[in-house]
Amino acid sequence: MALGAAGAAGAGTVAYARGQLDATLANGYDQVLAASNRALDELQLVKISEKKDAFSAILIARTAEDKRVEIRIAKEGDILTTVRIRVGIFGDEEKSRTLLEKMRAGL
Repeated sequence: MALGAAGAAGAGTVAYARGQLDATLANGYDQVLAASNRALDELQLVKISEKKDAFSAILIARTAEDKRVEIRIAKEGDILTTVRIRVGIFGDEEKSRTLLEKMRAGL
């Protein structure tokens, strides 16, 4: 499995392990949630469901190959949000990172 990290801890940390991309963003929860939805649209992924409250959200989408895409967003503070992305059962690092970069571009 690939493991990549940028930074030791805190905002800006990105790591891919066990099929999941984990990132900590220095942006507010609502901003990250909106950017996630825009990224799904821009990448032409079909959103299946969205469950959210004031503290966390789970977005489920499908790729053209019918792979499940799950984005978990959690509010860690006023301007700190964690994101977990998994594409498919075993993960797809390239697609996960592409989705994260689209999200970041929308922030």
